[in-house]
Amino acid sequence: MTKARFISGLLAIIVGCLVNYAADRLIGVRLEMVPLNDPLAIFNVKWAILIFIIPVFVGLATASVFGLGGKWLCYFPPVIVRTIAYLESYSMANLPEGITLMPFGWWIFFVILAVECSAIGGVFGEIMIKRIYGRTSREDAEKLYIKSGEKNREASSSE
Repeated sequence: MTKARFISGLLAIIVGCLVNYAADRLIGVRLEMVPLNDPLAIFNVKWAILIFIIPVFVGLATASVFGLGGKWLCYFPPVIVRTIAYLESYSMANLPEGITLMPFGWWIFFVILAVECSAIGGVFGEIMIKRIYGRTSREDAEKLYIKSGEKNREASSSE
């Protein structure tokens, strides 16, 4: 692995984490906090967006920054952001009135759901950005990517 590839991977993970964190704060749902009086109240539209939709965009962002192989890096941002959020809630001296911390086993299940949705976004990102998927060798894939870039440059220069 070259230094440039490592930096690109690190940047892709950071971008994925930033997209995930920003979307979490925008929606305003704390996955790890459960109301004591009605535990099923956490399952709503915002919660579903937090678990299923946002991670797809996180995977897309990660794969688009990294390129070929981005589908493997897109697993990390949801785990990092969800872990930081859980630890932040765990370390709170006083949880809000009527709220408890989600049991760790449940939390892991929901993190796995988010990670799998991020993997879907990573695969879609690789398909959209590189226009390839399947059993193409790395050399052939890079040749196809370079050729598609040359076609795009020719099309933009002729306009």
